[in-house]
Amino acid sequence: MQNLCFFIKKPLYWLIGVVIFLLFRVTFLPYLWQLAIGRRLGNMAYYFIPRRRKIAEINLRLCFPSWDQTQRNQLLQRHFESLGMGLFDMLNAWRQPDAFFETLWEVEGIEHLEAALAMQKGLILLTAHFSAMEVAGRFLRQKTALAVMYRRHENEMMECLFKRNRELHVEQVIYRDDVRSLVQWLKLGKAVWYATDQNYGHKHSVFAPFFGIPAASNMATSRLAEMTGALVLPFFTHRLDHQRGGYRLHFYPPFAPFPSGNLYQDAEMINLLIENHVRQTPEQYFWVHRRFKDRPMNEAPFY
Repeated sequence: MQNLCFFIKKPLYWLIGVVIFLLFRVTFLPYLWQLAIGRRLGNMAYYFIPRRRKIAEINLRLCFPSWDQTQRNQLLQRHFESLGMGLFDMLNAWRQPDAFFETLWEVEGIEHLEAALAMQKGLILLTAHFSAMEVAGRFLRQKTALAVMYRRHENEMMECLFKRNRELHVEQVIYRDDVRSLVQWLKLGKAVWYATDQNYGHKHSVFAPFFGIPAASNMATSRLAEMTGALVLPFFTHRLDHQRGGYRLHFYPPFAPFPSGNLYQDAEMINLLIENHVRQTPEQYFWVHRRFKDRPMNEAPFY
């Protein structure tokens, strides 16, 4: 009833609700049609959200300084197309039956995931923000009881939408600041899906290189592993060529030894692994995030 009240009291939410309804209807279309519509929506977003486009432009200039402007502009446009396709990746992950995904997976390193789960030590499934990342939850939940780390949305309607739909396919949604619940979950020997590549500020970070630039890098992965004895297993999700569709999931062996006892060294290793995967499909990385928002002391801001 509370959710219904805020929907009624804020007419702007009516428009959001209509748009969401229409987007969900698109998921009844054939999969490749959805990707085509997503690319068109991404092309529109390129022009209608200039603030995010500017952030992505800055990130690409910082991370690919040897590229000329034409190359970066082309990547920027492909990035927005990927964001549009990622919208339907997310909606499908929320609402499609399992059979929808059966022919779409290409999985590398599944033996690493299965071996780590068999140890029942707790498992941090470490990943990064790529536009197709949401579909990974549908694969992982077939393998294990899964919790997902989650950042609250400021918009209460979007918060309700995201939380409710994610709860359909994971056993627990843990908010980013709820460290106690996360530790308890890992100590039960269960798995958590954890994307660590966003800027969390100076307090919880060390400045480790990402594309050669000191980036505020979260230390929580090392500290959680130390506190709980959990394994840290990296994995990444990439969308395959949109002409044929599908997704590639790549699982790595757990980090060992980890934590190393050196927070900077741990963060540097994680950033390098993420960077290597970004270079494989650079258009699919989440460039619209202010990854370099916090700077080392006396350095000028980028944004």
